[in-house]
Amino acid sequence: MNKKIDYVIRVLASPLEVNGADWNSLLALQSPDGAPNPFMRHEYLAAMFESGSATAKTGWTPSFITLWQGQTLAAGCALYLKDHSYGEYVFDHAWANAYHQHGLPYYPKALVAPPFTPVPGPRLLARSAAERLLLVKALIAWCEEEKLSSLHLLFSSDEDIKACEEAGMLLRHTVQFHWSNTASPYKSFDDFLMSLAQEKRKKIRQERKKVSEAGITFRWALGKDISTEDWDFFYRCYERTYYEHGNAPYLSRDFFQRMQNTMPENWLMFVAEHGEGENRQNIATSLIAVNVASTIGSEVLTAYGRYWGALARVDCLHFEACYYQPLQWCIEHGVASF
Repeated sequence: MNKKIDYVIRVLASPLEVNGADWNSLLALQSPDGAPNPFMRHEYLAAMFESGSATAKTGWTPSFITLWQGQTLAAGCALYLKDHSYGEYVFDHAWANAYHQHGLPYYPKALVAPPFTPVPGPRLLARSAAERLLLVKALIAWCEEEKLSSLHLLFSSDEDIKACEEAGMLLRHTVQFHWSNTASPYKSFDDFLMSLAQEKRKKIRQERKKVSEAGITFRWALGKDISTEDWDFFYRCYERTYYEHGNAPYLSRDFFQRMQNTMPENWLMFVAEHGEGENRQNIATSLIAVNVASTIGSEVLTAYGRYWGALARVDCLHFEACYYQPLQWCIEHGVASF
């Protein structure tokens, strides 16, 4: 006779209410390659909360749903109650308008995803497929009890999607562009260009030439080699880019300070410089996230384009900082995807 396993469901008001080591151990189980998704790490979610970037005040009220077997965390997800749809990079305003036109409240809604992070990865952390399905059912039941309009899981893994479909949830599709370097690894950036159509190859070379002829050079730093001065400069650029578009930045300087303090190994920074000698000045930067396979010598397996900003306008600088420099770095360091 099979012994019945009893679980307890707990709803946590912040990521700080779950032990970080327990959460990260569960996350590691979702990553057979030994490179956990950095945006689901406890440090990342806790920094969002503690820095004030993702809290009830900003429209992201944490309500983490967790499944416990005794004192052991068996499954969990980062759920947020949202009173708006900003910072999700999935646009559901048509649904919100439809609710409004029928006199129904759309907000608050339930969202399962790391805040401000449109990166695919595990959303339903679980020890097994059976416990993942139990977690989905607990999610749906809780949302029904709270009388929420809807439950959304964004940029989920295949395992998550399978569990959601089994629980009767609807599937929606989106499109992202990912660069891969696995089939026949490129030996250099020029080698990569040769895989493109002649017209695209010519355009990229022209764009890179414009940046070079403007006297712009780049340097990069990874992990703890990124200095506090570089982090400060990055935030100046990041903040300015938002304000130039009439918006306040989603993330605070304190959030990035916590990234430097708690998970520096997951960040790669490119800095654009102009001038020579004592006249050399930083003018732009891009910040790339990386996941690291600690089981194989801290090798970077995947890079993720995340943030950028500039203090000066230079033609084609954005593409150079955010695409061409990171792609060249990935090729030179054997990174499989970007």
